[in-house]
Order: sequence, then structure tokens, then C-alpha cells
Amino acid sequence: MFSLRGCGLCVASSLTKNHLSLARFIGESAAPLATNFDVVVIGGGHAGTEAAAAAARCGSRTLLLTHRVDTIGQMSCNPSFGGIGKGHLMREVDALDGLCSRICDQSGVHYKVLNRRKGPAVWGLRAQIDRKLYKQNMQKEILNTPLLAVQEGAVEDLILKEPEPEHTGKCRVSGVVLADGSTVHAESVVLTTGTFLRGVIVIGLETHPAGRLGDQPSIGLAQTLEKLGFVVGRLKTGTPPRIAKESVNFSILKKQTPDNPSIPFSFINETVWIKPEDQLPCYLTHTNPRVDEIVLENLHLNSHVKETTRGPRYCPSIESKVLRFPNRLHQVWLEPEGMDSDLIYPQGLSVTLPAELQEKMITCIKGLEKAKMIQPGYGVQYDYLDPRQITPSLETHLVQRLFFAGQINGTTGYEEAAAQGVIAGINASLRVKRKPPFVVSRTEGYIGVLIDDLTTLGTNEPYRMFTSRAEFRLSLRPDNADSRLTFRGYKEVGCVSQQRYERASWMKSSLEEGISVLKSIEFSSSKWKKLIPEASISIGKSLPLRALDVLKYEEVDMKLLAKAVPEPLKKYIKCRELAERLKIEATYESVLLHQQQEIKEVQQDEALQLPKDLDYLTLRDVSLSYEVREKLHFSRPETIGAASRIPGVTPAAIINLLRFVKTTQQRQMAMNELPKTDQSLCDTDRLEERQL
Repeated sequence: MFSLRGCGLCVASSLTKNHLSLARFIGESAAPLATNFDVVVIGGGHAGTEAAAAAARCGSRTLLLTHRVDTIGQMSCNPSFGGIGKGHLMREVDALDGLCSRICDQSGVHYKVLNRRKGPAVWGLRAQIDRKLYKQNMQKEILNTPLLAVQEGAVEDLILKEPEPEHTGKCRVSGVVLADGSTVHAESVVLTTGTFLRGVIVIGLETHPAGRLGDQPSIGLAQTLEKLGFVVGRLKTGTPPRIAKESVNFSILKKQTPDNPSIPFSFINETVWIKPEDQLPCYLTHTNPRVDEIVLENLHLNSHVKETTRGPRYCPSIESKVLRFPNRLHQVWLEPEGMDSDLIYPQGLSVTLPAELQEKMITCIKGLEKAKMIQPGYGVQYDYLDPRQITPSLETHLVQRLFFAGQINGTTGYEEAAAQGVIAGINASLRVKRKPPFVVSRTEGYIGVLIDDLTTLGTNEPYRMFTSRAEFRLSLRPDNADSRLTFRGYKEVGCVSQQRYERASWMKSSLEEGISVLKSIEFSSSKWKKLIPEASISIGKSLPLRALDVLKYEEVDMKLLAKAVPEPLKKYIKCRELAERLKIEATYESVLLHQQQEIKEVQQDEALQLPKDLDYLTLRDVSLSYEVREKLHFSRPETIGAASRIPGVTPAAIINLLRFVKTTQQRQMAMNELPKTDQSLCDTDRLEERQL
């Protein structure tokens, strides 16, 4: 057993109550505290809390180590969860019995489904969250999770031992060394360090070490990882200033109200904790040319923007927007930070100018002419590890039983962190039990898309989830995440509660029964038109229509259908979620059958080898755009799976390429089975065809 720093062996020492700041962590008794755990999770952010809770749900004795216990569940940047793509991840985390969705349903102040103008497959559940409530509810959840203990402490080093012979890796982690020299031993370790690895905060030309405002960075652990041989990169992000609510003129701004009814994030909740009429509104304003002028005139005072480290492409700072998109107005959403908070969060105004210039810029914006800045915006620069160094289970290639989750893998956002945390926690526990890893594929979840993108493509900028990254969006919808993942989580790894499993089972059987009933009800188009005059049904159709077909019409929902045919449909409108899911299933019925077949083809043939001599630029007999041909020609993927992960190569192109390769192979096999004389005749026939 050895450590990368210090001398000699790391000797375990007893952890005393002095290491804890809250009594509940491991208990209030004066008995010596444990120093051996199945799983140790480092970091109490969104990835860390999900990882620790998931490992404990799987039956592993788990310890969560964090710099400060009172910051567990803290929303370090924006006061919101979800969105397009991100809301999908939250539903999948919830389907695996994760925490963030349930906590959001208990802590939100404004619930809204984005992208309603498009189909339900790309709807984005989103909520403004009360920061204080979320932190309180998350800490309550974490501190009352069976098998989970919490301890304050900075991790400075890893305890390592010889690797297991049956696995790859040059060594194996067996615990951690804390800043005070004490040690904690563990069978698996999960690192969820967020922006703390050599983190630096930047405002104007001033910099100082910090993982986030008020918290010290992690230097020793960053050095350990580098010495182990991990490829380390550098990323940056930022946050907007905070504004006094009383100083904003909301009366001249566009108001956004919440949905009524509000849709909860969690499958086990029928409603959120607060009524729509009691929720807080958001307001929209825009930047203007004067904002651009202030940014451009003061670039010499902004070291964060001049820094070549890559920042977020899809949530850039206002400085980046001005430089990349000149002469444009940019949206700024004024979002509440909580029910009793005096602060407003200006979403879209992330900035790292000196504080006095930030205030000057803010007061140029409509509605903010008299705004008072309470806290300036700032930038954070931090280390991350190239995610191609981890497996789909999030275990590292270099060190056995060491897992990475969250921003350490180059992602951005609470939701991406939470999704990785759940998977890392589950697999850290499974590793202790010597069970096969739990992996979500691209065809069964956005979590799979996220992890596969990271582990195969890597990233050189903070990675953010979008629905456009998923090949099979119609199948990977927010409404059906439970049917895709809950049963796997319950049966394969035991991370899902009995209550959730029973709820998912009831929903599954109810959907199957409801669809069967809807298929069995048939009337002529003229009769349907009389029953539901609101529907745009053509009475000229000769064939009878099923109730399922009628439900596909935009104007028709289950409530209207049950009114027309009370028996046996009225029982399906008692549950709002069931009624909505039946509508969605009807909407996508025909296209889903086709997509499910495509999914099976990709699953079966993802490892199919592509011919090494394939000339994509001149390839005939396959429908590929020139852009796709260029990308394939440049990357030269070895398999269909590798081709599918090249950015810009569309799902349709992959299907066409797959069919072309299979057809070519079948022809070649048929040729090989022919006598040589017949083969030569075939070759002659082809030559004559080309000449003609």
C-alpha cells in the first residue's frame, strides 16, 4: 500500500469527532468512528450527492467527504434545473431513484415546460429553484440516507495498492489521505471535484485560488492525478452578478408566468409542492449597443476573456457573445433566487469585467437603469481530466476502482453532473461486489449519449447536453424514462426502491392495457366526426378508425376521447400522467415502430467493421450528403459505432451506411460460395454493364 506523497506507508488513523462539523454524520455517540468503507465519494456537489446516495441505495457502506458540510446541495451558479436535453437527464436520474428531481419538486418557485411548440419528445422540463430550500432539502435527504455517512475534510492524496490481475490499470485505489494526515480506506473511490482542481477565480485582472467563491481549491489531489499519468486539461466558466430585487423596474419588462398545471420532475410525484398562483414570475430584457461598447472598450481589463482556456460554447459570457456575435441584442432573463430572497439572477449576463464596469454595464439595460449590484460576476478556471481516460462505467483506465463524475470529466451543468454521479455511484458499489458494470447505451438513454460522447470523443470545451446529440429522440422521451431505466435499476443493481418499482410497474401495465383498449374501439370516420366535432377528421375515409388513431389528432386528448366514449375510457383520465402518456404513445405509434427497428439494427451491428479501403468520396449506391462523406473520409472510422459518434454524421446516414455495408458483405459472401468460373462470369457481366 502506498501514497504518491509523503514517505513510507499510509497508516490508518482513527477519525475523531473533531473531523465532523455536524453531529448526525456518523452518529452522535462517542464511539470511535469508522475508517473503512465500501465506497468513498469526494465532493458534496450535484455529482457527489447523487453518487453517494446511489452507492448507499445499492447496499454499500458509503462515506461522503466534502470541504464543508453546510454547502452540500448548494447551487453554485444558476438558480434553476432542467431545460431542453437537461430535463431529459433529470427524468433519467429520477428513473434510477436519484435525488435531484424529487428535491426540485419540493423546492421550485417557477415550473415551466420549454419547447412546447414542438413534439413531446423534445419538451424540456425546467424550474426556477429556491436556493435555500433546495440546499435544506438535499441536506435532509443526504443526512438521513441509510448506510451513508458524511464527513468534512479536504482530500490531499490517494492510497494505492497493487492492481488486481484480472483487470487493466497500473494500480488500484484503496482509500484517501486527508489534509490533516488521517486516512480513510475504501474499496472504491469516486472523485466529483467540480471546479475545485487547481481552481482560480477571476474578476477583471485580479485572480485568487478558489474552487468557488468562499471555498479553497484542491491542489494536492490535482498533483496526485497528474503524477499518476492522467492527461489534464484546463477549462473555464463564469457566473453573472447578483442584483437587488427592489432596484429592478419589472413593470416595463416582459413577464413569464409558470405552467398551470405545473409538471413535476419526478415520476413518483403527481404535483409539485406549490400552486401555480403562488409561484414567482420571471422577466425578460435585452442587451443593447451600449453594453457592447463597454465590453469592447475594456477587454484589456479582462484577463478571463483573454485567457486561451476554452469556455462554454452554449452558455457563453456576455463578453464572448459580443465578440462572437457583434451588433446583436442578447436575451437576459431576470430570475428569482427564492421565495424570501432579495436577489435576482440575470441569466445570460455572465461577466468577468472589474466590478465597477459590471455595475456600469448593468445600468445600461432596460429595467435595470437603477439596479444595485450585490455581488459581482466572476470567472472560474479549473483542471479537468480528459474523459477518454474513463470507461462507460466511469471507472478510470489507469487506476482500478477509481471513478470520475461531473465537471472533472469536462461537463457543465447540474444535470450532467447528477447523471454521471448516479452511474458512478452505482458502478463503484458494483465493483466492490465484483458484479458486472451498469452501463446505459446510447439507444436507451440520454445518460448513455452523454457518457458515450465523453468517453469516445472527449471534449475540449465544457460539454452540455442537447436533444440534438441523441440519435433516437422519439424513443428517448422525458415521459418514458421510467420504462427504459427503472426496471433495470431495480432488477440489475438494486438502486431503485420498491415503491418506485411498483409505481413504474403499474404505469407500464396501465399503458399496455390502455393502448390495447384504444386499439379495440373502432367507428367509421363519420361517426367519430359526430362524437368529436372538434377533431379535423375527414369523413371521406372508408376504413374504420381506431380510438388510438383519433387520439393522434392534435385537437384530441384522452379527456375529450373519454367524453365521447365514456366506457371503457373514463378510468384512464383519473391519472393525469397516464392520460398524457397515452396521448404521446398514440402520437408516435407509427414512427416508433420504425425507430425501434433502427435501434435494434444499431444495437446488433454497432460493432460491424467498416472496410478499410472504402472510398467515401466516390461511393455509389448509398445516400450520403457530401458533408457526411467528407467527415467519414477524414475520420476513417473502423466500425459503425465509431462512425455514429462523429459529430455531424446523422442517424439517417448511419442507417444508410449500415445497410450498404451489410449488403456488400452479403454479396461478397455469395461470390465466395460460387465456383471460380461463375465468379469470372459475374465479373465480366459487371464490366460490360459499366461499359454500357
